Amino acid sequence: MRFTARIQRLLPALADAELDGLLVSDPVNVRYLSGFTGDSSSLLITGHGTSILSDRRFETQIASECPELTPQIRGPETRMTEWIGSVVREAGIKRLGLEDHAVPWSLLRGIEKTLAGVALTPTSGWVSELRAVKDEQELETIRRAVRCGERAFGVLRASLREGMSELEAAYLLEAAIRQFGGSGCGFPSIVAVGPSGALPHYQPGRAMITAGQGLLVDWGARFEGYTSDLTRTLSMGRATPRMRELYPIVLEAQLAAIEAIRPGVLLRDVDAAARQVIAAAGYGEAFSHSLGHGIGLEVHEPPRLASPESGKLAAGMVVTVEPGIYLPGEIGIRLEDDVLVTPGGHEVLSSLPKGLEETEVIL
Repeated sequence: MRFTARIQRLLPALADAELDGLLVSDPVNVRYLSGFTGDSSSLLITGHGTSILSDRRFETQIASECPELTPQIRGPETRMTEWIGSVVREAGIKRLGLEDHAVPWSLLRGIEKTLAGVALTPTSGWVSELRAVKDEQELETIRRAVRCGERAFGVLRASLREGMSELEAAYLLEAAIRQFGGSGCGFPSIVAVGPSGALPHYQPGRAMITAGQGLLVDWGARFEGYTSDLTRTLSMGRATPRMRELYPIVLEAQLAAIEAIRPGVLLRDVDAAARQVIAAAGYGEAFSHSLGHGIGLEVHEPPRLASPESGKLAAGMVVTVEPGIYLPGEIGIRLEDDVLVTPGGHEVLSSLPKGLEETEVIL
């Protein structure tokens, strides 16, 4: 019933756009609307019902995961574009919506050839807007993803030693996530020693952990399809004077942004709450990315906490809050927590300590 209700929430958009049907091809959106966890499949949504278009590899899986949908299963003798065309024509569709981000040029041309006479209309953001607000089951799964990620980080922190490489630390973190019930990392973990922390999307290499350096760790655990997203910046040994100068600024900025989170607040105003703190300290140019983003089935999904965004927060959204200061060639500091927008304000889902003294790791 949960998936049926999600599909029903899409139908007014089809009616407003005067579409007879919508072809959902993004595998994440297919999963959100149907519960199907396979790939190479699409949903055809009309006012009369929903079909899942797939092939024989997934026939048994579809029957198990989404028995309420009408399966349209093709054999190996039929191309996917031909199958889509035959199902659409059989449904009597004259105006068909396509997800503009999920249909590559080659697929579009193939669909056009098999659907001569059917008007194709691009759609954008219909399902992702629904995904932005989580239901109770989604929130519980995200909470479990957060707990899994935090427990794995505890294993990593206890295992850090001088001479361990970034890659070793990243592999250890992923192994711990799986040990605690996760299906793996929600995204490639960032483990950055010293100056590499100034690269916001750094990928771990063979640099070694040594005393007197910072260690930035950005990671997330995937649990039952949903991911967490957390960052902590540690000090290997006693914090350096530079760390002691910059870390409190980043922490103050994060706390200010979290305090601003509640329903109805503009997305850009939450970003501004953190950015003003860092700018006032003289490091505005060193905060080089947006404040945060939604998490769920994907690590980056709506809403986006950024200065150009005019949308508003709503209860049920889960966002990251991750300000940072990056000084190339010297140091990078970022703090990130996952925050739920509640009807009365907010709830920080993550609970790892983040005081300056608590960042120090004795090697």
